[in-house]
Amino acid sequence: MPDIPGPAPGRLVFSDVDETLLSGKSLFDFLGFYFEGRYGADGALHATATRRRIAALVAAGLPREAGNRAYYEAWRGERLDAVTDWGIRWFARNAGAPGFYVPAVRAALRRHREAGDHVVLVSGSFPAVVDPVAADVGARHVLCTRPEARDGELTGVVAGEPCIGEGKRRAVRGLAKRYPDVSLSDCYGYGDHHSDLPMLTEVGHPVVVGGSPELLAELPDARVLAGAESA
Repeated sequence: MPDIPGPAPGRLVFSDVDETLLSGKSLFDFLGFYFEGRYGADGALHATATRRRIAALVAAGLPREAGNRAYYEAWRGERLDAVTDWGIRWFARNAGAPGFYVPAVRAALRRHREAGDHVVLVSGSFPAVVDPVAADVGARHVLCTRPEARDGELTGVVAGEPCIGEGKRRAVRGLAKRYPDVSLSDCYGYGDHHSDLPMLTEVGHPVVVGGSPELLAELPDARVLAGAESA
């Protein structure tokens, strides 16, 4: 999704995607949708094995960044244009389903847009999944993990760094430099997980979606917004 030009905003509004704007985990849902849809039973086994590998990494105490890199290894050899096309299909299947979005967050982002703020989606997911969501909610920018492609084929590695944890902080700071008249102290951030903390501490108005005790311990003055379970 290219950046959308327009009038300079008074504020930037950064929102995580999975379990913040969307109720579920788009990465894993799309993994199964794509591989089972394209390759049947063999693809379903591949998706299941990938989930198990990532779960094992997390259980071993490795950071989410490691799991994110392992996720993109599963896409090695897939054609980027095919993955992008299936991302559009995935979104079309899910967008109208009850519970796809977290209503309180979607409504908050709508109010920000109406106030002239620029919405920015910040995610460890990748453009095939995030771009259709961004277009639907009127986001101006997408900051996300970007898998490397050579000659139109995914290599299984990430270009740059995963947009998770400190990667989100650096992505937010990088975009903010393009808006020298906007102070991050006036901006908003929405997140649900401790890995969103670096992003949320960059803005003056953090919002904890779902009320994570771990996040609130670090951000006691943050606003709390209903998450997927309570929406």
